[in-house]
Amino acid sequence: MSTDLMPNRYRPGESDLPRRESDLIARRDEVLGASYRLQYRRPVHFVRGEGMWLYDPDGRAYLDFYNNVPSLGHCHPEVNAAMAEQAGRISANTRYLEPKLIDYAERLVDTFPSELDRVVFTCTGSESNDLALRIARFASGNEGVIVSSYAYHGTSAAVAAVSPNLGDAVKLSPFVRMVSLPGPAGVPESQAADFFAAQVRAAIVDLNRRGIGVAALLIDSIFSSDGVWVDPPGFIARGVAAVREAGGLVIADEVQPGFGRTGAHMWGFERHRIVPDLATLGKPMGNGFPIGAVVGRKAPMEQFGATARYSNTFAGNTVGIATADAVLTILQRDQIPQKALAMSQRLRAGLEKIAQQPYGVRAIRNAGLFFGIDIGREGAPAASRRAMALDVVNAMRDDGVLVSTTGANEDSLKVRPPLVCQAEHVDLFLAAMERALIRVAG
Repeated sequence: MSTDLMPNRYRPGESDLPRRESDLIARRDEVLGASYRLQYRRPVHFVRGEGMWLYDPDGRAYLDFYNNVPSLGHCHPEVNAAMAEQAGRISANTRYLEPKLIDYAERLVDTFPSELDRVVFTCTGSESNDLALRIARFASGNEGVIVSSYAYHGTSAAVAAVSPNLGDAVKLSPFVRMVSLPGPAGVPESQAADFFAAQVRAAIVDLNRRGIGVAALLIDSIFSSDGVWVDPPGFIARGVAAVREAGGLVIADEVQPGFGRTGAHMWGFERHRIVPDLATLGKPMGNGFPIGAVVGRKAPMEQFGATARYSNTFAGNTVGIATADAVLTILQRDQIPQKALAMSQRLRAGLEKIAQQPYGVRAIRNAGLFFGIDIGREGAPAASRRAMALDVVNAMRDDGVLVSTTGANEDSLKVRPPLVCQAEHVDLFLAAMERALIRVAG
């Protein structure tokens, strides 16, 4: 496992930078907290975005195949217009009657299975997961939380404590239990469901034995931080059932797989043929505007709401609702998930051709337009695979294409372009990746 909290980052002295960027970094270091990191060995400096593209001060265009937050592409004109129009009228909160809030809430829950018919708005995915944990703990009467072994669920104190991805310096809650995934453990797909269920049951036994009990299984259904382990569909279902039998709730973290990212389904959990008790949403909901939500079953929502107060002034504000409504309208009207699925098939076919070459692509995993691509030759040491993946990422950055890494060893490329990518963008990406692999492997 990599011990670097962000291996794909700028380190002073490792790159010669133009005066403009080096001066900006110096000013940044004098005023920003030390927890900030700049991505890539040579940091990128952008002044505007449009669709699939980001532009630096000199007008050079970079193809964005990494940023899932602007799900409809950077600066989508229709989304921006809805945001500006509402901001020009009124920005109010949920304590006042507002028809658009109700209209959007109804439209949003209609995209979920009928069991999930209540929504509470937040500002970010972190807030959504934080609130979902509060609801689950209140409804279950228990404290324990089960997560995957390299999960990331946000930055608040509560969700950082259930996010092993954040590194050893961020201490996990004594109430959290980590479970291994079958893919990284090398378990065949035919045994994946048994393996995952056994891991979850063992965690439940330990939590119960220590008098903690299980409040929730909290999962990102695409397991993005673990390395994008998506198959076989449904392998989590028996683990989900075990948690419910133990009195816990199931929380589907849909910040990354949601809103059509997987192509065939609006929500990532649908691919696994489960219905969670709570689903959490984040900034892709507003194409980057800070809005999120918890969508859930009526019973736990009412249990929590009857006796506990959740007052979040900015959450569900009218500007955010107008923005999110525009995003949902475009997703549905323009059949964005279906088009994204077609592009994912084109991308997968191109990657499989590249993998036939002796460049060091070990495996390709995806659900829709979310890919994990393992880099490094079979049998190579972990450090060598990680170094090669980082070299590929930075070679692609120099070639004007943006991706990053994921997984415990950071040797998998994380590829998740905005859902509006077209065939020409896929082909540009594939060409850049092949050039980078030739450059690094050769």
